[in-house]
Amino acid sequence: MMKYKRILLKLSGESLAGSSGYGFDAAMLEMYAGEIKSAVENGAQVAVVLGGGNIFRGLKGNKAGIDRTQGDYMGMLATVINSLALQASLQNLGLKARVLSGIAVDPVAEKVSASRAMNSLSDGEVCIIAGGTGNPFFTTDSAAALRAVEIHADVLLKGTRVDGVYSADPEQDFSAVRFETITFSDAYEKGLSIMDLTAFTLCRENNMPVIVFDVNEPGNLLRIINGEHVGTLVTN
Repeated sequence: MMKYKRILLKLSGESLAGSSGYGFDAAMLEMYAGEIKSAVENGAQVAVVLGGGNIFRGLKGNKAGIDRTQGDYMGMLATVINSLALQASLQNLGLKARVLSGIAVDPVAEKVSASRAMNSLSDGEVCIIAGGTGNPFFTTDSAAALRAVEIHADVLLKGTRVDGVYSADPEQDFSAVRFETITFSDAYEKGLSIMDLTAFTLCRENNMPVIVFDVNEPGNLLRIINGEHVGTLVTN
């Protein structure tokens, strides 16, 4: 039985790059599209927010003499490019997919609104929301939290390369312990890096549960939707 009917899936831009660390890896795009297709075919409504770090990060632009505001807008455009790439992969699998954006980018993406996104989901489309929040100084994690709340998602799924939230970085500290569940308050007190503080606060104040999971493990997305315990659940 499906536990989560409407989900917001957050993927980093780096995840699209695979091992190359930059640009797109066709195999990764195809894999993510396939995972999303499985969820949709099982009745889920799927919205997606992508980062842009495989193309450009606003903060890194400072080192090149680019103003933070300008750099952040460049990062937003990078998320639009990633969203169009995922849209193409989904359409290649026979899915309907629409790109909406926090910044208007005619003719490739309509300006996002909560009603437009929810109508897209109700029509059976995968709704890919690009352009961050449409404002500088906010991360795509914050955008994912905002969009999840706006569309009344049942859960925000943060896909990562590790299988949940740990007491320390498991890639550096082999004694790190994984949490099955944790509250927002406990995660904050322990200083765990789940999302940035703005995103974290948005989810906590709006009772939006977050599941952090290994998105590169085939079938994990469908398992979560169907109620299996995968990754770490963060709630109030």
